[in-house]
Amino acid sequence: MRLRICVLLLFTLCTSHSVYCAQPPLVIGVDADLSAVAVDGGVAISRGVELAVEEINAQGGVLGRPLKLVTKDHRGNPARGIYNLKQYSENPDLLAVVGGVHTPVLLAEIDVIHEKNLLMLVPWAAGTPIVDNNRTPNNVFRVSVRDSEAATVLVGYAKKRAIKRVALVLERTGWGRSNLASLTEAVSQQGIIISSVHWINWQQTDFSEDISSIKDESVDAIILVTNVPEGAVVMNELAAQGMTSTPVVSHWGIASGEFTSLLDKPIGEFDISVLQTFHFNHQKNENAKQLLASYQNRYGVNDPLTIKGVTGLAHAYDLTHMVAQAANDANSVQVSAVREKLETMATFDGAVKQYSPPFTKERHDALWSNDYFMTKFNDKGQLVTTDDR
Repeated sequence: MRLRICVLLLFTLCTSHSVYCAQPPLVIGVDADLSAVAVDGGVAISRGVELAVEEINAQGGVLGRPLKLVTKDHRGNPARGIYNLKQYSENPDLLAVVGGVHTPVLLAEIDVIHEKNLLMLVPWAAGTPIVDNNRTPNNVFRVSVRDSEAATVLVGYAKKRAIKRVALVLERTGWGRSNLASLTEAVSQQGIIISSVHWINWQQTDFSEDISSIKDESVDAIILVTNVPEGAVVMNELAAQGMTSTPVVSHWGIASGEFTSLLDKPIGEFDISVLQTFHFNHQKNENAKQLLASYQNRYGVNDPLTIKGVTGLAHAYDLTHMVAQAANDANSVQVSAVREKLETMATFDGAVKQYSPPFTKERHDALWSNDYFMTKFNDKGQLVTTDDR
């Protein structure tokens, strides 16, 4: 008798929440570096998705189905990223995949994204061709920096500081090449001269000859486009050659990991400025406040300045809410239907900003140069806005 009552209660619960009981969760996959050079960025992205998923589920999920976060670690390796996407594509309950920090991985994945008809949401990787990929329809949507836009901000910031001659230090990847093209165009418009271009390979540990050459050129500044390990190699060589006062205007790659812990000198001895799109002391809208409160409650963090990879956190959070809203609006989880709703969504109130609209059929980037700003490191190695220093 007691067993029959329990079964009846379970049946009643499932009837009142029929979709939750009858159908498996929809999966939001994360394909990011969770253990190698950009682990801080990868973890931040995963947490942004996780917090959004918890909020969405508390509001009834997507079409009555709960969302489930599944993470896969590509470790910055393009082949591993392709493998991860092929695994995700075999899951019939997949709604979308959220990508990671590395542009080379996303560029390598473009074919499989479209061959397998996956929705790819990009919260960090900035390479322009990731979105401008010549695919119709285009399954890639990005809330992040776009390199062609980043160049105008980096160069414009340099001009404000009366910098006239720069050396470029770029990682030897698709991301570096993307930035070379956009920086070359940007300096021509701002009247700044590129004195030289220097390439650094992943895992390269000696950059002494390049820094010596830059020193001989007497440039006013360096524009840096690297991730954490290579960025630290560059800065340490600047210190070794007595050039810590040389201004370094950096893309945001060095904000994706434990950059300051790899420096031979205290961060305060360097003049480094870093591109960003989000900061809890810059965005003060209600959704940003909600994100911060959720983060603090979930992960036990009190000081927002200690949150690592904060841009990836906010971008992934907004993207997850966007795709959930698009699926609900479409009354479907089919890729074509969700993609169309993302492209036609009139407005979206996010943590980063109010997007009006976030995307169009022709434009799959949601952030542009007027959404970017420069930050500095404080003495604790935390990125702060100018007003915070």
